[in-house]
Amino acid sequence: MNSLNRLRPLVNGGAGLISRNYAFKSDLKIKWVRPEKIPCYKPAKSGDLVPLPALKGGELMKDFRQSNELDSADDSVKNLFTLEHNRRREMLEVFKDEMVKRVQRHELDYGSIEAKLGLMTAQIRSLQEVMEKFPRQSAAKVHLKELIDKRKRFLRYLRRWDYRRFEYILEKLDLVYKPYPAEFHWITRKDSLRKLTDIHCDEIKTTRLQSYRQLLESQQLDFLAKKLENLQFIRKEQQECKVPVTVTPEQIQAVKKQYEELKEKRKVLEEKAAEEQD
Repeated sequence: MNSLNRLRPLVNGGAGLISRNYAFKSDLKIKWVRPEKIPCYKPAKSGDLVPLPALKGGELMKDFRQSNELDSADDSVKNLFTLEHNRRREMLEVFKDEMVKRVQRHELDYGSIEAKLGLMTAQIRSLQEVMEKFPRQSAAKVHLKELIDKRKRFLRYLRRWDYRRFEYILEKLDLVYKPYPAEFHWITRKDSLRKLTDIHCDEIKTTRLQSYRQLLESQQLDFLAKKLENLQFIRKEQQECKVPVTVTPEQIQAVKKQYEELKEKRKVLEEKAAEEQD
């Protein structure tokens, strides 16, 4: 019967036409846009906060930095051994060495879990730069995914057994640990609209409660004044009629004190508001 009451005939419409007095979903100000799919090898998913640094062209290659012959050689000869005049691999070797030195335990440490994480991070950022320029390289893409998963397993192990070292690695390598979700579910329009509708209803509820609270607070001063007047009148009438007095002076004094404090507080707020306007 209640469901039938929601449907009522149109006053000015034709015979048999009905209208509904409850809102459609389209009437709500809710718009859902499917989130953009981010590949797993992107820095936003892998957790790399810093990209591969720019090429340091003026530096010598790693194996020729301590060469005594290059110290006395011409500039044209030195340029042949700089990073900008050689393959990209030479620059990557320098970057890998820097990343390992950030976290290695000693000068000859290249086998600990920290050194392996530094080396994998350098390789991952190098491959991410390659994928940005050549997104169709399937071999580089597969290798990059494998490296990201391997680094994530290493970080998960380190997080479980040595949390302080785990935090140290994240800070030194500029990483954010993003574990796999506990439960996987597809992003669907129906579930997303349901969540957005709940959020929209909560916002409406909060707004109405705040407006109702403001209304009650605006009437609080008049209410206390009326309450104080009624308590004084009741006590006076009970004393004149010589019946048991139910209103004590302490109750009247407490209401009066509350009224004076609220009045003073309102006065201070009005003065502050006037100063801000000036």
